Amino acid sequence: MKSIKTPLTVDDIISLKVGDMVSLSGRIFAGRDAVLPKVVKILTQKTPEQCGIYLEGSVIFHTAVSPAGLGPTSSNKAEIESTIPELSRLGVRLHLGKGALSPETIAALNRFGSVYAVVPPVTALLVSKTLTGRVAAFPEEGMEALHELDVVDYPIIIAAAHGSSIYDK
Repeated sequence: MKSIKTPLTVDDIISLKVGDMVSLSGRIFAGRDAVLPKVVKILTQKTPEQCGIYLEGSVIFHTAVSPAGLGPTSSNKAEIESTIPELSRLGVRLHLGKGALSPETIAALNRFGSVYAVVPPVTALLVSKTLTGRVAAFPEEGMEALHELDVVDYPIIIAAAHGSSIYDK
């Protein structure tokens, strides 16, 4: 199993291949369909310094953060998948969720030097590997706000990298 730590570098991304089992540690963002379009909008209008959201080398986990735990939501929901190319352009290096992405999104990941990984829906395990968390932006969204988490040894699988997908037949 490979181990990677945020912030992710270009070399980290280049080293990842479809099907790799990876242990992820470091700070990640958590957000889903209610907040990710807002993140894209604010970062196209303001600098990271103005809004306090720094995405270079980051990971975004497609999930809500609730007392019930953490579990991936479908990354191929229109509101989420439509943000992946722009978030990748803005510096997100790894998108984490569940489900197959479109060929266009996989091509955008490749174009912007990002990858997509899936995580098994094991909320209790992920809670035990989440050290700290805070609301980073949009607190009015409650559990669907943008959260910043400090994680250790998140188990993930690379599902799309370098123009290929684990879902390719």
